Amino acid sequence: MIHMMSTPVTLLPSSTPPQHRPLSGVPFRGTTNRRQFSTLIALSSSSKDIPEDLLTAAGRLVWGRGLPPQTLVSAVRVGWSAAWHLMMRQLAPSSAPGSYDRPASAFPSVPHHYKRNPSHLHLYVALPCPWAHRVLVVRALKGLTSALPVSVAAPGFDGSWRFPVIEKSTSGDELNPSPDRANGCSTLREVYSLRRGGYDGRSTVPMLWDSEKKEVVCNESYSIIEFLNSVDIGGNIDRSSQLDLCPPELKKQIDEWNRVIYPNINNGVYKCGFAQSQEAYDNAVNDLFNTLDKIESHLSTSRFLCGDVLTLADVCLFTTLIRFDLAYNVLFKCTKKKLVEYSNLYGYTCDIYQIPEVARTCNFEAIMDGYFCTLFPLNPGGIRPVMPSACSHDFLSKTHDRQVLSSRIKQPLPMSES
Repeated sequence: MIHMMSTPVTLLPSSTPPQHRPLSGVPFRGTTNRRQFSTLIALSSSSKDIPEDLLTAAGRLVWGRGLPPQTLVSAVRVGWSAAWHLMMRQLAPSSAPGSYDRPASAFPSVPHHYKRNPSHLHLYVALPCPWAHRVLVVRALKGLTSALPVSVAAPGFDGSWRFPVIEKSTSGDELNPSPDRANGCSTLREVYSLRRGGYDGRSTVPMLWDSEKKEVVCNESYSIIEFLNSVDIGGNIDRSSQLDLCPPELKKQIDEWNRVIYPNINNGVYKCGFAQSQEAYDNAVNDLFNTLDKIESHLSTSRFLCGDVLTLADVCLFTTLIRFDLAYNVLFKCTKKKLVEYSNLYGYTCDIYQIPEVARTCNFEAIMDGYFCTLFPLNPGGIRPVMPSACSHDFLSKTHDRQVLSSRIKQPLPMSES
């Protein structure tokens, strides 16, 4: 994530022209123009927003009612393009021809001994992140919210993950950014640096932390959700712990779905948004929508990806779909179709969202803020659009009738409320 500009630049002139407009390149003559310029400076200095007023005043005096000169436009365009590519290469490493390559996780798997003794664990997440969201969903479905404590980071102004000093007070089980409950750090980078030997890589979420050993256990989302699905943390006896999101008889199907979903949808939306060439974008957007079309067809006869059973593959798909119309359709230029235009995919998303444990992990305001107000290279102005109606809780809670596709329930599953 990249540092955002703090000062907006106004290039277009005001609709009210100045009374004295010197021609571009012509020096000020006479005391009237000098006094006028001094007055503008004085007025600007007394304004609450000094930088913008000064720039506006300077622009009026230089080119009056006209648009900025072509030389300035060209210079700004060249400079911005160079700066954009520089920032994007750091934010989103790419390979030729400008296609986004997601960096591999530095701690890709949970060490085996934690499966025998899953104690002293702490989870670090951030609400905008779909990879962290999948871990929150599994944690909730497995009834581990008490057994596995969590600290929720938020994107800082400089793009780093930060912890607020005071947690926002809310009613119910709503997740919000929180202080670091395990180490008292102000940033996630500080937490990573506590491990033995330090750390100078990317400080990403989700991250599973050993509070006793002060060590990173794992920061690969899929490894974490597999781990949470397979272990009993803290002697949990909640009935939800009996839910198996990766039953042995479906393991092969789940893996096959993940091989399709991850590159083309989960990572595919990022390949669209972070593409640094037209060719890379065209390839990514075609792969994305071809895959969505195929899954739309599959879901016309199947309640979930693997039939009647909610699995890890569904969790991984859901956390991308729930963000699709909120962020990816606009910000990442995934514009061929909205999710709501896919009747089966949208109904499927509603079906999963209506599981109460899942709905409590969704914070739409935080998701939109995290994308539109933080990813500076993609949205320099930091203006957040209004939330689409179809993404609201009320719309997502409407009857979907997808339960008619179920022939039988093969395992205990928190059923959606239709």
